[in-house]
Amino acid sequence: MNSEIPPEDSLIEYPSDFPIKVMGKTNPDFAQTLTAVVLEFDPGFDPATIEMRPSKAGNYLGLTFTVRATSREQLDALYRALHAHPMVSIVL
Repeated sequence: MNSEIPPEDSLIEYPSDFPIKVMGKTNPDFAQTLTAVVLEFDPGFDPATIEMRPSKAGNYLGLTFTVRATSREQLDALYRALHAHPMVSIVL
């Protein structure tokens, strides 16, 4: 079964600003390291726009990257890269 979604059936219009939430254990290099990953897929990304939310106990950090999505392929590749990163627990 082919799971590809034809562009005409996509719920996202390209290009558009698209938020990606990432969570991982608190680490002083977490935001900087993942920003480098995001920049590989969205060279115009502005790190000043990252939203950071520490967990209540401070053990985890949630980041929201609002990227400029130019295609489904770009978003899929970015999700795969973030999900595969050893510092990342969850990508939403």
